[in-house]
Amino acid sequence: MRARRAALLLAFTLSPAAAQQVPAGPFDMGRLHSNPDDGLVWVPHILRDDRPVHTVTLDAFEINAHEVTNREFAKFVAAGEARPPYHWAADQPPKDKLDDPVANVTWHEADSYCRWAGKRLPTEAEWEKACRGGSSCAKYPWGEAEADETRAHYDSVRGPKPVCSYEKNPYGLCDMAGNVWEWTADWYDRNYYESSPAENPKGPETGHYRMIRGGSWSDVPKFLTCAIRSYARPAERSPNIGFRCTK
Repeated sequence: MRARRAALLLAFTLSPAAAQQVPAGPFDMGRLHSNPDDGLVWVPHILRDDRPVHTVTLDAFEINAHEVTNREFAKFVAAGEARPPYHWAADQPPKDKLDDPVANVTWHEADSYCRWAGKRLPTEAEWEKACRGGSSCAKYPWGEAEADETRAHYDSVRGPKPVCSYEKNPYGLCDMAGNVWEWTADWYDRNYYESSPAENPKGPETGHYRMIRGGSWSDVPKFLTCAIRSYARPAERSPNIGFRCTK
């Protein structure tokens, strides 16, 4: 077993994903644009959890340019730090999917990988600021233009595409919209924006769900915006949830 892991480690060794710098400073967090549901007489509270818009100030941080790939996660598996995702055959990712984002990993595995790599999962606020690419009001990572097949991978039945198949946002980040949802460090609370700290918020202290951000290959455009909030149980394994690391 030890020899097999060593062979896998060698086979999938790859330099760490390039990290991009996000400068310190404030930004407006939350949904600034309207949704069709806003006009309904009765709107479930869950559809308003991305409001109120509030100003958040963050310290500078670095975030990986792309989601962690199968190739990168295989090194983690080969080191004996995690079990392979259940869809990998013979404990290895498909050879034609090495540069696709890893999926079917729990929040705990994502968190462990980032720590193993000397990093951590981004907070929800860090993720949103990174997504906006320096524009406090950007609806999508690329700006205000509506999503189409030239800007992101979404509304598909074919699974994710290799990372960085589309243009990077102004911070040099790939796939902040579509491809796979991304785990963040925060617990979910639908009312959190009403009491969120103004500086470096880290989310509620406890919860039942962890925040995921960015939409995925299987979602429609309204789930691709920088402000959209969603969540999943920490132990969930989903073909449309992956992650990236920050520090």
